[in-house]
Amino acid sequence: MPKEKAAISTLSLLRKKFHVNILKKILTVENGIPSNADKHNKVSIGISNGIIRMIGKALERERLAAQTSGNNFENICRDFIEAAFLKLDHLRPGHWRFKQLGEISEYEQYAHLKYIDQVRKKDSKLASILGSDYTITPDIVISREPEDDRAINKKELYVDDQSGKQTSLRKKYNDLPILHASISCKWTIRSDRAQNSRTEALNLMRNRKGKLPHIMVITGEPLPSRLASIALGTGDMDCVYHFALPELIQSVDEMAKQKEGLSEAKDLLTTMVEGKRLKDISDLPLDLAI
Repeated sequence: MPKEKAAISTLSLLRKKFHVNILKKILTVENGIPSNADKHNKVSIGISNGIIRMIGKALERERLAAQTSGNNFENICRDFIEAAFLKLDHLRPGHWRFKQLGEISEYEQYAHLKYIDQVRKKDSKLASILGSDYTITPDIVISREPEDDRAINKKELYVDDQSGKQTSLRKKYNDLPILHASISCKWTIRSDRAQNSRTEALNLMRNRKGKLPHIMVITGEPLPSRLASIALGTGDMDCVYHFALPELIQSVDEMAKQKEGLSEAKDLLTTMVEGKRLKDISDLPLDLAI
């Protein structure tokens, strides 16, 4: 009697669909060079080709323009996160919004920055002191709508007009959405812009009033050394999420067996994973529910 096939989880199915969209809209191959690889780096090319062999078949076509591939990556990541996270409404209830390129001054914790920006634009001397670090536009923002008192009092009369009047959760006293997560999407990581995500994260931390949102990075970069440039260290970002981490690990392992000098890259990757600084894209929706 043939064995029954093991059931595939919803999250695994969504991850597979995510990879199908990546291969359809971003990850192409031209003359043997994947579009997320550094064409001048044989290790980068080899690792990326190894990932492609595991997740599907990439289209043979010219590499997309950087801005186009970046926008496509943001769209695909947002769609995956929204679909996967909303399946966890039994663990993280609420009214959620998912948006690209959201200006953080639209959200409750950072609403004061809009006033600061208005004043700065009117006063050139003040602008020279304050600088322009107040304008932060994450690639993907996830927000929660404040709750009506009827929802809060669903089980019992939990709030009234005497208590809990300054919390951002009550719609009666706050009409702005609450920023839950700020996500930066980097299809590849290049040295000239590797630290942009860290700078954005630090600005989110020091300019907030109230709850700090999740601060995350998603990337398709294949080189462990470049991943380490933003993943290692603590205090600024929650974590860096790779679009295909198990496949990346396996590809690096296979290359390390065939090619000398890759043990350092393998060890670096192990350090990031075991140190919980690098996770798979499928971990991100669950981490949002924490």
